[in-house]
Amino acid sequence: MAQLLSPLPGTFYRRPAPDKPSYKNDGDKVAKGEVIGLIEVMKSFTEVKAEAAGKITFIAENEEPVMAGQPLAEIS
Repeated sequence: MAQLLSPLPGTFYRRPAPDKPSYKNDGDKVAKGEVIGLIEVMKSFTEVKAEAAGKITFIAENEEPVMAGQPLAEIS
């Protein structure tokens, strides 16, 4: 099982915009390099990409403040 860690501190978003669907939901399959969320720091957004392929389970909630190195999701 691989953990996806936050690359920097900020706010984690599971969707590209408030009126858009989530990139991925718990139990969805992801491919390596696929975007699973965004980290926002001072109105600057950084994509979070899967580092492995498999089934994703989120640890961090949408719009949750996160610290650098904090687990965002697990891929099994």
